[in-house]
Amino acid sequence: MFYRDERLALFIDGSNLYAAAKSLGFDIDYKLLRQEFMRRGKMLRAFYYTALLENDEYSPIRPLVDWLNYNGFTMVTKPAKEYTDSMGRRKVKGNMDIELAVNAMELAPHVDHVVIFSGDGDFRPLIESLQRQGVRVSVVSTIRSQPPMIADELRRQADNFIELDELRDVVGRPTREPRPEFVGEVADDSE
Repeated sequence: MFYRDERLALFIDGSNLYAAAKSLGFDIDYKLLRQEFMRRGKMLRAFYYTALLENDEYSPIRPLVDWLNYNGFTMVTKPAKEYTDSMGRRKVKGNMDIELAVNAMELAPHVDHVVIFSGDGDFRPLIESLQRQGVRVSVVSTIRSQPPMIADELRRQADNFIELDELRDVVGRPTREPRPEFVGEVADDSE
């Protein structure tokens, strides 16, 4: 439940929201997402958290990060760490939980309602602390994916759980399929 006069802040765990939307078969339209929550209350901030691979020539997330930065989102990024696991596979680690928690705690005295876009159970103590400070907390994730993308304890701790799949018509756009490459000649049907 939202109230039009409440001060609102969004905290988007980028990789978690991306994975949840993908599991439901759609992409997030961040312009629509921002508009939807501006309609629900007086939005003070919309934070977006993501780790970036700095050593790659081109990062597929860079255009999104740049767009969000120029369109009203407060970007919180850090370099992702690359390592090789015990099986010799290249892995990337870029957890942003601490940054999100610190920003939420700093902003708590200035907001009435926090919306966390993540299903990560590690955020349960953060939600408890925000609630003790008088802040209402909504969590956006999904239980409709297999397996569910939200930890049960997180969903139960939140004042309000918002099923991401129910926001699909408001903030979603269909996932883009890779465009087929045109090989060879274009058929001419005029014969």
